[in-house]
Amino acid sequence: MRQATVYIDREALQYNLNRVKQLAPTAQIVSMVKANAYGHGVKDCLAALSGTDAFGVACLEEALEIRELGYQQPITLIEGIFSEDEMRVVVENNIECVVHHQQQLDWLRTYKNAYIGKNLKVWVKLNSGMNRLGFKVPEIIEVINSLKAEGFTCVLAMHFANADAENHPLNEQQKNQFLQVKEACAPIMGSCCNSAALYKWPELNFDFVRPGIMLYGASPFADKSAHDLDLKPVMTFTADIIALNHIQAGESVGYGSTFTAEKEMDLAIVSIGYGDGYPRAFPKQNYVAINGQATRVIGRVAMDMIAIDVTGLDAKIGTEVELWGKNRLVDDVAEANGTIGYELLCRLSARPIRK
Repeated sequence: MRQATVYIDREALQYNLNRVKQLAPTAQIVSMVKANAYGHGVKDCLAALSGTDAFGVACLEEALEIRELGYQQPITLIEGIFSEDEMRVVVENNIECVVHHQQQLDWLRTYKNAYIGKNLKVWVKLNSGMNRLGFKVPEIIEVINSLKAEGFTCVLAMHFANADAENHPLNEQQKNQFLQVKEACAPIMGSCCNSAALYKWPELNFDFVRPGIMLYGASPFADKSAHDLDLKPVMTFTADIIALNHIQAGESVGYGSTFTAEKEMDLAIVSIGYGDGYPRAFPKQNYVAINGQATRVIGRVAMDMIAIDVTGLDAKIGTEVELWGKNRLVDDVAEANGTIGYELLCRLSARPIRK
């Protein structure tokens, strides 16, 4: 059997959840498990996150999967509903909605009595400069005060566009607008901290924090590693060596012959490729790890195979190669690929075995 394998470390996931609790001890935790728990597998991750206060997902289908698995914590649809028909299902399954445009408000009010009767919170989204979703000031103040007058329990919600950037001017604008609306609508619960904001602005934790990437042991910052943040990688992605080659100086490797050996070297062929979700294009040199030791990937990544330099290493057919995990951090692979760890984790295909 082809051995491309994803290992999920539940203890690491629990450790990272506890890091959130340490950073935001007075806030409730809405653990983000959208996109199949950032590619880790919702079913595998929920048990380790059973100590969370709530879950956050992108769409109704993701929320219903959590309910079907038997979890009863509150769930928030961070993009809200996409049709009036979904509101009925939301109420029946005790799911809470973000609202960010007038049509969603109309659908919410159609099910007003049932929604309020289930004690479900309405998460009202502020567009404070990211310009994706939400109501701007002063419209959001009118929306929230109207909903409160009708009997709805509201949470003021916002998402930072540049929480990972140290001195971006939009950060202050977003913080100031959030605090302005919160004061104008007091009393009201608030939620604006994602993973990066949890580390940077503890004074903004308020009632609910929404950790995502940090739960899975990857960093929200370009200049800080998961180890720097005291996080443990949850996913280890491996594949086995399936062939060994010895080449001479001047010989080339792989499609396009983009790598030419400068001296004699030993190669290993590993059963992984972009068909598994491993990235193809690497503007910078990429590495894997064998027995904790880094070694370079050479030549182009193919659909099903890569070549690696094993000169001087104890490499045999069947030796397991860590593509990313505890030794080769996913953020470092992503940086070499010109992207972010979020993307690599989320785009894994269904082909690798999951354990």
